[in-house]
Amino acid sequence: MEAAAPAGGRIVLGDNLDVLRALPDGLARLVYIDPPFNTGGEQRRTRVRTVRDETGDRTGFQEARYRTYVLSTTAWRDAYDDYLGFLAPRLTEARRVLAADGSLFFHIDPREAHYCKVLLDEVFGRSSFVNEIVWAYDYGGRPRTRWPAKHDVIYWYARDPRRYVFRYDEIDRIPYMAPALVGPRKAARGKTPTDVWWNTIVSPTGKEKTGYPTQKPLRVLERIVRVHSEPGDLVLDFFAGSGTTGEAAARLGRRFLLVDNNPEAVRIMAERLAWAEPELVGCEGPAQRAGPKESPSL
Repeated sequence: MEAAAPAGGRIVLGDNLDVLRALPDGLARLVYIDPPFNTGGEQRRTRVRTVRDETGDRTGFQEARYRTYVLSTTAWRDAYDDYLGFLAPRLTEARRVLAADGSLFFHIDPREAHYCKVLLDEVFGRSSFVNEIVWAYDYGGRPRTRWPAKHDVIYWYARDPRRYVFRYDEIDRIPYMAPALVGPRKAARGKTPTDVWWNTIVSPTGKEKTGYPTQKPLRVLERIVRVHSEPGDLVLDFFAGSGTTGEAAARLGRRFLLVDNNPEAVRIMAERLAWAEPELVGCEGPAQRAGPKESPSL
């Protein structure tokens, strides 16, 4: 049974390949995915609360002392025997469910990026490749044995390279690095970003933080959603994690469909997006407004 498009927002707990196969062709105007990076290690994120304590275990602003209390820890093993074999059928389905003028944004780290680029060329066709976007940030430790790794890669593929949604006038402008060289008028307007996006990671102590290990900044997703879809469009993320794609879509007047097989991720998304009143599918509990857990329909 094919699944219909969600009326507003929908969060699904389940295997994303099963969910994708139940979706009709051409359903989504935009697909963004941030799959596991196949680091071979463990992804872990601990949520903590700090209180002022002169005998505490950490030092904060102006040398003030704080004591740390652990609230929760989320972790999983990020390793695959056949990473590309895992991704291939999911990317094939992603292409199928894209609208004729839709786009896929694929977020990965530099370790796996070149392998994934070859796979994406095979699935979408080399002519469908539009951009390699570098998300650069400046946070965290700096090893002394190599240049610090401070960027991710986002590949943009169009379903049809001859026509795709690119709302140029909706691009958020950024400051000129040398405003005196361009004059006050251009300096006040700002410039269009290039394919290198400088944006900090989600602050470990900021309000945006959900505690999910691989959470991406809302500002990055808002730029993608705003420029590559239109109000009312469906935005799909089937490695949804903390739900950043859904929040960006909801805040910008788009519908969203979020899928993850991690119950903790679904719990975080449901709490984060409660204000948008999403439908929850495959989830137990009083917040569920969808069919029974065993139903594959959306």
